[in-house]
Parts: sequence; C-alpha cells; structure tokens
Amino acid sequence: MLPKSKIDRINKLSKKSKTEGLTDKEKVEQQALRREYLDAFRSSMKTTLKGVTVVDPNGNDVTPQKIKNERRKDLH
Repeated sequence: MLPKSKIDRINKLSKKSKTEGLTDKEKVEQQALRREYLDAFRSSMKTTLKGVTVVDPNGNDVTPQKIKNERRKDLH
C-alpha cells in the first residue's frame, strides 16, 4: 500500500479542493497520487484474490478457472 505520508497528502489536497480550490500544479499532483493509490490498491486486491479458494456447500473446489490460471502464471 501507499505510505501514510502520501495518503495524508491525497486527503489534504482533497479537502483543499473542496474549500478553496487547487492550483494547476496541485491538480496534477492530486491526479498522480490518486493513480498511484489506485494502482497499489488493484495490485493488492489481485494478490488477495489469487489466494482465494471457493468451495461449494458439498466441499468441492469451485474456484473460477480464471483465478486458477492466474495462480499458474505466478508459478512459472
């Protein structure tokens, strides 16, 4: 995940944009930080989902094939 300092900066820019507005430079910085945050979130979520196993009530593994394929990619 992102360091706390970057998350704090995202929040500070968000608050400032709602109260007094941002300069062009701050808008660019805000977009870059948001993109970085989303990329880190998506990466973390993908890692989490790759570790998930779906089991039906009968105990059968019904994990979607797409997840199984992603796991195999990581092994090679």
